[in-house]
Amino acid sequence: MIVTLDGPAGAGKSSTARALAARLGWCYMDTGAMYRAVALMALDRGIPLDDSAGLAELAEAITIEFRDGRVVVDGRDVSTEIRTDRITQATRPVADAPPVREAMKRVQRRMAEGMDVVTEGRDQGSVVFPAAALKVFLTASPEERARRRHQEEAARGNGVALAEILAAQSQRDEGDRTRAVGAMKPADDAVIVETDGLVAEDVVNRLVAMIEERSRS
Repeated sequence: MIVTLDGPAGAGKSSTARALAARLGWCYMDTGAMYRAVALMALDRGIPLDDSAGLAELAEAITIEFRDGRVVVDGRDVSTEIRTDRITQATRPVADAPPVREAMKRVQRRMAEGMDVVTEGRDQGSVVFPAAALKVFLTASPEERARRRHQEEAARGNGVALAEILAAQSQRDEGDRTRAVGAMKPADDAVIVETDGLVAEDVVNRLVAMIEERSRS
């Protein structure tokens, strides 16, 4: 069975997908990490970030694995490297390139073959896995998402103002909604789940109930 979780940044889809997969004993596919991995390998191998054909070829040539919460590329643990600012900046042109999106769609579908998978991103239910058993669009109000991010930044010792986070989030949301490829939108048959006022366990419990219902039908 394939379960997709799409939605905006700050809605909790990564933590929810990870916790849901752990609860079920399923594979967790972090598609954002996959694009970051391609960006890292492109920089390492000197492939220009505007060479969309070269990036697409790279995406299908490397082997990306998820092992016990780690991201492994061709046997190398890149979990920490792909989260650096350098890779964050390099990932946008990689993820925006249509040939790379097409290549990654094929890679993600191959990874999910014959497996029970929880996958999250922006277009997993709408584009990559249109026949998924359950498609969820996880969201929350802009204010709630910004508040969560503000708490995360404060915990890291960063004194970023809430208003600044909200403005940056609004800009990112608009960019994600209007992307030429991989735009953020719920699939036509997605279940919309609002996470305002819910703790992570509440959301996971709700999704588990949905999956059990799908399994019985």
